[in-house]
Amino acid sequence: MVRIGIKTAIISITALLVAELGMMAYYRWFAEGAVPDRELYPVRGIDISHHNGMIDFSRVAKADADVSFVYIKATEGTDFIDPAFVSNARRAVAEGIPAGAYHFFRYDTDGELQALNLIHAMRGRGLTLPPAIDVEDWGNPDGHTTALIVERLRRMTDCLVAKGYTPMIYTNLDGYHRLINGNFDDLPLWISSFSDPPLEVDPDNVRWSVWQYSHRGDIPGIPSSTDLNVINPANPLFAL
Repeated sequence: MVRIGIKTAIISITALLVAELGMMAYYRWFAEGAVPDRELYPVRGIDISHHNGMIDFSRVAKADADVSFVYIKATEGTDFIDPAFVSNARRAVAEGIPAGAYHFFRYDTDGELQALNLIHAMRGRGLTLPPAIDVEDWGNPDGHTTALIVERLRRMTDCLVAKGYTPMIYTNLDGYHRLINGNFDDLPLWISSFSDPPLEVDPDNVRWSVWQYSHRGDIPGIPSSTDLNVINPANPLFAL
């Protein structure tokens, strides 16, 4: 009876974990997203990485693609460079699309070294938008305290600021409430949310600068689903 009880408990816990991971995957990749009012948010853009495949930026740059800016994954952790970053940055800039780089923040490595990785990758690429730091549990290992993550992230942001950059922090609603709110209010916010308004504690939309409202965009010239974003006209980080 005890063995059966333990086995049942293990199966139940495993099922719960699988269900939780499944919901995370669903919202990360399959949720349709919000539909921001075009009159309120006319300036729209995308973010990309090597996962989007070979991109035809000449098509992306055309008016029907509705892309006024692009953020390109550059780096991750202390030594990883996205294999498509150099090519994506070069071709986006060549087509006249305002571009910026983003870094996937790793919870398990030093923040200052992560900043240096990003700075090195951005140098000489002709990027005109401020860098962004992607902060989310998805893709990160478990077992790191909130205090440690915040400490390492602050080391990264401090290093970037010291080098003359104003980093923007990208996160989802969970990440905002657990890591960003109250700790990084001095930095611009790029919020990923499928609700409108995107930040429930900010009904007047004054806290965020960029809103990622969907992972399911269909952009001419990009062979896969693409993340879609709008600029907040009430709190713009950059003018386009």
